[in-house]
Amino acid sequence: MADRIKTPAQCETKQDVRSEIDRLDQDLINLFAERHGYVTRMAAIKTDPHEAYDKARIEAVIDKVRARALEKQLDEDQAELIWRTLIDWNVNFEKGVIAARRSQS
Repeated sequence: MADRIKTPAQCETKQDVRSEIDRLDQDLINLFAERHGYVTRMAAIKTDPHEAYDKARIEAVIDKVRARALEKQLDEDQAELIWRTLIDWNVNFEKGVIAARRSQS
């Protein structure tokens, strides 16, 4: 039987907190894997490696992330840093997939 999810206030020990953080980390990995599926599909749709970097789209995403972070009372600079790292990783992945596909043609 799965452990009951505890709110931060319900955590009474360091182990309680660590267990909840571990649970959330697993959820984050699952979400990143789901997101990567869409990035992989985008790489299949795009035909030129230069399409992987879309400055206007990236800045629109960053603007949304910063606003959402503020709504949740999170540090928007830290959220931006995380998302820029994620986006850089995705752009490089897309470029690699598209370039590899083009070289096989």
